[in-house]
Amino acid sequence: MWRSVLRALGAALLWFASAAGANATSETDPVAGVQPPAIRLGAAAPSVNLNRQAVYWLDAQGSRTIEQVEAAADSLPWLLRRRDSQGPVHGGALWILFEATVPAGEHWYLEVSAPFHEKVQLFHRDATGRLVAQEAGTVHSVAEWAVPGRLPTFRLAGNDPRPVRYWLRVEDDRSDFVAPLMLMREDALQQAREREQFVFGAYFGLAGLVAIAALANGLAFRDKAFLAFALYIVLLGAGQLGRAGIGAQHVWPEWQVWNDTVLALWPGAATAAALWFVKVVTEPARLSRALDASAWGLIAALLGATAVHVVIGSWTSMALVLALTGLSLIAVLSMVTWGWLGGRDRHLGLFALGFAPVLVLAAFPLARSFGLLPTNLVTRFGLFFGAALELPILYYALNLRLMARREADLRASALSRTDALTGLPHRQAIIERLDTSLAHARGQKQNCALLGVRISNLDAIAEEFGREAAEKALVVAASHLRRTIVNFDMAARVDQREFAVLLEAPMTPQTVTSRAQQLVASGLRQIEALPAALTLKFHVTAAMLPVPELDGEASLAWVIDGLDQMNQEVRKLIRPLNF
Repeated sequence: MWRSVLRALGAALLWFASAAGANATSETDPVAGVQPPAIRLGAAAPSVNLNRQAVYWLDAQGSRTIEQVEAAADSLPWLLRRRDSQGPVHGGALWILFEATVPAGEHWYLEVSAPFHEKVQLFHRDATGRLVAQEAGTVHSVAEWAVPGRLPTFRLAGNDPRPVRYWLRVEDDRSDFVAPLMLMREDALQQAREREQFVFGAYFGLAGLVAIAALANGLAFRDKAFLAFALYIVLLGAGQLGRAGIGAQHVWPEWQVWNDTVLALWPGAATAAALWFVKVVTEPARLSRALDASAWGLIAALLGATAVHVVIGSWTSMALVLALTGLSLIAVLSMVTWGWLGGRDRHLGLFALGFAPVLVLAAFPLARSFGLLPTNLVTRFGLFFGAALELPILYYALNLRLMARREADLRASALSRTDALTGLPHRQAIIERLDTSLAHARGQKQNCALLGVRISNLDAIAEEFGREAAEKALVVAASHLRRTIVNFDMAARVDQREFAVLLEAPMTPQTVTSRAQQLVASGLRQIEALPAALTLKFHVTAAMLPVPELDGEASLAWVIDGLDQMNQEVRKLIRPLNF
């Protein structure tokens, strides 16, 4: 098994290394001074990817204006856009140049498929030579964008038969430019947005429901694991809302500072919450205090790096957060796997299954952030896919864990009120119930009844057949008592061989006598669980209640004392005390 795991890990590392090498080769193979081909839009294609259809150049200082870049376009070292990333933009500006012709009567747009870059601008000149500028990015509210929506979108020049040259300028001090660039016809853009709204609505609806349910369970049952899970979902969902652009579009459209803060908190805050959640579930302190302290130290380091990133907002601070995120993912995997293989908690297998999709798919965007992989569907949406699989599984695992612990707690608490051998309530429980029943009977002016029951031949059974047979006799007697009671009646074990049966109001002497006869007759029947020819001889006292000046405890003592007045050899097995 372990050899298979090592082989799989080795294959994954080789794949990452080969992907990184291929990316490095494609990125360091420039075609200087190349000019973009003219794109003729329309025909049967409703969208066009700008890979190999555009060129780019990095203004390292970020100081050149559109007029300066346009004037020097023929002399700038443009490189052919070969993939969806052109490396870091930190402190500078990335310029992307393409030419396109829009058919008459059609409306086309440029969509930048990443909503988290700080400043994105598109420039072109209209038919009169006037410079047209459009802006988007996180420095503006979505309402101020050229085309409001989840992603930065810009209109292309329409009703202009000539090829129009477009200049896309990107500024971002926190991350690389990783966005695919798509030219989309209006109908294709609308369909894409409708699909996105449906999928994202379903995902965030699921996450919201699971978060609310987890928080409710955590508060209702005072369960720290559910509370930690709810916090993890909230931080994960908030970060994904910000990164997907849905938060700025729908949830907090006017709160620009909040949107910037949410983007800066990703992914550090959510990863720290995940690490705390796993720590609560696996309880590493039970294995090693050093391991527990290491988990706390990693959480503190991740939160500290995230706080620094919120304040500084540089690529260096982001790289630190991403490095600690990678270590945290390894720690999560280690703690869950260790606890599962160690057999300390039978539900940890489900937790490992729940975290597996996220741990696997989170590696792809993490590798993309370090330039090891190009941008693709998995690097962009892998974490959404993984979380959609993860959340229901983890919620189910937490429910099983909670039910198991509550069952154990209920059993432990029941031991203080229940006889361990017979499963019947003990003496104090029936006294408390008697007090309530007597008060009710007096208020309703009705009668209840109390039976005292003794296994008169229990000592003889123990002497002849042994202690095990005597214990079986007690269990069988409890079974007979349960069949005697109905509705709200109650049976309890009050001493070594004595039981009591409370018959709730309204009761008559005839009914009480009939119940006592049924009980005596049931004891005289042969039971397979007992040795052959062994039957139970019940002595029964019966009292109609309430009796003036007798509370629950005194009433019980009265019927039990009545059993002491019955001779072992007497033929009459039922003794009424007051009727």
